[in-house]
Amino acid sequence: MSSQTGIRCSVIRGGTSKGLYFHAADLPDEIALRDAVLLAALGSPDPREIDGMGGGHPLTSKVAVVSPSARDDADVDYLFLQVWPDRAEVSDDQNCGNLLAGVGPFALEESLLDPRDDTTDVRIWMVNTQSLAVARVETPGGRVRYDGGARIDGVPGTHAPIAIEFLDVAGSSCGALLPTGRVVDEVEGVRVTCVDNGMPVVCLKASDVGLSGYEDPSEIEANAPVCEQVERIRLAVGPLMNLGDVTNKTVPKMTLLAPARHGGVVTTRTFIPHRVHEAIGVFGAVSVATACLIPGSVANEVAELGDAASTVDLDVEHPTGYFTVSLSASLANGAITIERASLLRTARLLMRGEVFVPSRIWDPS
Repeated sequence: MSSQTGIRCSVIRGGTSKGLYFHAADLPDEIALRDAVLLAALGSPDPREIDGMGGGHPLTSKVAVVSPSARDDADVDYLFLQVWPDRAEVSDDQNCGNLLAGVGPFALEESLLDPRDDTTDVRIWMVNTQSLAVARVETPGGRVRYDGGARIDGVPGTHAPIAIEFLDVAGSSCGALLPTGRVVDEVEGVRVTCVDNGMPVVCLKASDVGLSGYEDPSEIEANAPVCEQVERIRLAVGPLMNLGDVTNKTVPKMTLLAPARHGGVVTTRTFIPHRVHEAIGVFGAVSVATACLIPGSVANEVAELGDAASTVDLDVEHPTGYFTVSLSASLANGAITIERASLLRTARLLMRGEVFVPSRIWDPS
């Protein structure tokens, strides 16, 4: 008898991230045991995650847990879990819009729903934030299509487009689009705008922490005084955003802003929260784009948009390109309402089979 337990899963690149996709029914129900299994599957804690399937970086050490939904308005439920390479921790504090891009293809590949014509709208209940997204997946001939002409920065080549629309994600983590009730707060002597449109984000000017905002992520990570200052602000703002003590949480994301250089609306450098993203997360980009539309916000000042609320496509620049967010927004009595948010991602199935963990950790037999 083998000393290992095999668990079926798929490896999918979703957007600019990569992770393991599981059926919820194939994992333990008890959360502590489930987390132990996932740590073993990805090889954490270890900086290289050499004894597992993780990639040694938060962007490639992720898990999607998918199951049929009992909701009338959803086809599947999606729980995102961040597995940290450097510590024995699995977090469900946030959502992940990149892995979300792979949920539709996974659900179709695994027959959790049937394809519908040449495109299939997959309605996804995002468990982490208790909100709904709709992913449009190309399914010509009843099969998921992965090749195509869509290109996203941070991923080589082109692939089939996956259009994702978010329904009612404003305040999904913090309870309000502007969690502090103010457009601008001063925290640790720095002006910030706190916003939650699918991801809790703190926007601040890079120049206010002594940076240009155009540095490489590795250069910022090596700047200890800046990292320490940004973390002090993050810890101080957590309670203000209704997130409580965020010392051991992955949110809020701290986003440094500078004027755009390549035709976009703003340039970003985002802490996730202690590494600097090589690009920007999906929901992080949505929240930053939203902040750009809020009159008087720090992001609005950097973007120089003024009272620009309307239906717009905003290109949010990041270290490896830009991310286009489509927003429909309206202003009334100085308050902004986000009516719709959508964007384009791609995904590709890389492998499916079984991932093995030691039976001493979990032996369902």
